[in-house]
Amino acid sequence: VQLQAYGGGLVQAGGSLRLSCAASGRTFSSYAMAWFRQAPGKEREFVATISWSGGSTVYAESVKGRFTISRDNAKNTVYLQMGSLKPEDTAVYYCAAGAYRRAADAYAYWGQGTLVTVSS
Repeated sequence: VQLQAYGGGLVQAGGSLRLSCAASGRTFSSYAMAWFRQAPGKEREFVATISWSGGSTVYAESVKGRFTISRDNAKNTVYLQMGSLKPEDTAVYYCAAGAYRRAADAYAYWGQGTLVTVSS
């Protein structure tokens, strides 16, 4: 599975942004999909994950209620709708495919990342 994330950019605090991650390959619907992020000088952290069917989701406490992960298996795409953005959400966001877990090592496939910058 090859993944390409896009949709990042510069947004003001309180604004919204939608990230997308397009996957190649016919096995997309077999994998749970997740978003992670890495801020400058910090380790990569879990943001959200969605099961292969889209029926179950898990979020990091820091984004719960503000971000929504979803997927469209017909389009081989996973989305991250981000709202009420804060400067601390600034990071490179990565999509990943793998098992339905929070741990980064559960995901075998990774996209290249897309930068989100939230200005105050």
